[in-house]
Amino acid sequence: MAKEGPNWDGLLKWSLSHADGTNPPPRNLSEEDRKWFMEAMQAQTVDVVKRMKEITLVMQTPEQVLESQGVTSQDIEDMLDELQEHVESIDMANDLHSIGGLVPLLGYLKNSHANIRAKAAEVVSTIVQNNPRSQQLVMEANGLEPLLSNFTSDPDVTARTKALGAISSLIRHNKPGIVAFRLANGYAALRDALNSESLRFQRKALNLIHYLLHENRSDCNVVTELGFPRVLMHLASSEDGEVREGALRGLLELAKDRTGEDAGSSSIEENEKLKQILQERIEGISSMSPEDLGAAKEERQLVDSLWNTCYNEPSSLREKGLVVLPGEDALPPDVASKHFEPPLRAWAANRNEDTKPSNEKKQAPLLIGLGPPAQNSSSGGMAGEENRDTST
Repeated sequence: MAKEGPNWDGLLKWSLSHADGTNPPPRNLSEEDRKWFMEAMQAQTVDVVKRMKEITLVMQTPEQVLESQGVTSQDIEDMLDELQEHVESIDMANDLHSIGGLVPLLGYLKNSHANIRAKAAEVVSTIVQNNPRSQQLVMEANGLEPLLSNFTSDPDVTARTKALGAISSLIRHNKPGIVAFRLANGYAALRDALNSESLRFQRKALNLIHYLLHENRSDCNVVTELGFPRVLMHLASSEDGEVREGALRGLLELAKDRTGEDAGSSSIEENEKLKQILQERIEGISSMSPEDLGAAKEERQLVDSLWNTCYNEPSSLREKGLVVLPGEDALPPDVASKHFEPPLRAWAANRNEDTKPSNEKKQAPLLIGLGPPAQNSSSGGMAGEENRDTST
């Protein structure tokens, strides 16, 4: 094999000559051909761990040194893109710490380039998502602190949004993470995020708020004291459908928590404001086209649930038949099971079809031998029928 690399043209010709159907019967590869083929394949096989170690080495190199060597911020972003692909595997994500790459990755959250800070947060989000081991490792490496810093005060809204996404992945199903987020005044930061002009930022904040309130009912009092109801009611009238749905989900969680004495904790003004907003959403939904109604399925159901929770009666959407549209509650057609049903199941189905009643008069079964005594003829006949059924 030449030192320049594998001869891909030769490999292609070799493959075609052995697959066109016109060549003589295949022959055994010589040792030289086998060696050449294996080298060509291995030359294109990436050793992921080795490559992650090389990326780690770059991340450990000071920014000034990289710049002096001609490495640009775009090069770093491309490198982080590659790293993100590798750590999509949970095993590789957990290995990043063992090869020394987690700490320098967290260091990139403080990089002078906003795009690198954003990309680093995105990689962290991939590493910790549904991964308790990596969540623990990031928490032990104090990774929540720079994420919170970027989330609350980064001048770049994309970097703030990516940091919030990483925080959300880090603290989900992670009690120590939720406690640390709460102690770091994370709810106040979420409230500020809801006042952002970025719809994407608002959506991510609303999703995390809903998760936290759903998992921690005791936090409902905290967010109420921080003024969340007023902000959520404002967003419930947003022109963005996802923002409206997120705000309605948050309001529904708060409404479910207000029972008994707590139900009177909201001011009359807030209650009237919420009722007005819900009435406006009902009017807006009622005037939607059929296509828009189909897309607003979750919003329709949220408005009805919130109205029912707050006022102990169904909304007018239910009276108009707009909560569940015709066909929405029907199961999708079964187009596959008949192709995969077990033979016994298919036999039973066919047997049931055979036993369906028909208008045709069936002949009485032929009985062999003496019949039962006359006085027991009725019960004996039933017993005989049962025996024939069970012996089938």
